[in-house]
Amino acid sequence: MTVFRITRATALPAQACWLRVTDWSAHAAQMPLTSARVTTPAPAGVGTVFVVRSGIGRCGFDDPMEVVRWEPPQAGRAGVCRLVKRGRVITGWAEVEVIPAGPDGGSGTDSDSGSGSVVVWTEDLRIRPLPRLLDPLVARVGRRVFGRALDGLLARVPAG
Repeated sequence: MTVFRITRATALPAQACWLRVTDWSAHAAQMPLTSARVTTPAPAGVGTVFVVRSGIGRCGFDDPMEVVRWEPPQAGRAGVCRLVKRGRVITGWAEVEVIPAGPDGGSGTDSDSGSGSVVVWTEDLRIRPLPRLLDPLVARVGRRVFGRALDGLLARVPAG
């Protein structure tokens, strides 16, 4: 099991941050040689399934994921989204938590205030063909790749 955690603070209010980190198509735009498609109808929530495709043409693999927990941030409460990876190559899970910073320095009493938020992304990443011996390397690469993707999601200018 390769579990790693990424934490980022942002000036974005919790609701805006949540919308960015749960925009599955936007995730793929942050990673090279990757595309994503949501296979279930909107709105997003428990049961949403999406597939991330990594590779070029036929040389690649699909990483299907399903949302199994969906609790957007609300006043006084962090938001949590948990995904289960259901692929043949990549398995495991990811949990993304958006914690409102709150106007009083961290209580999270106002999830829509302009005081910012913190994202905690925890991932259990398993790549089936790789031996467990490489788990530390997978964790290091995962932190870097997913950290860059998270940085891009938080920095991007929303459409419209």
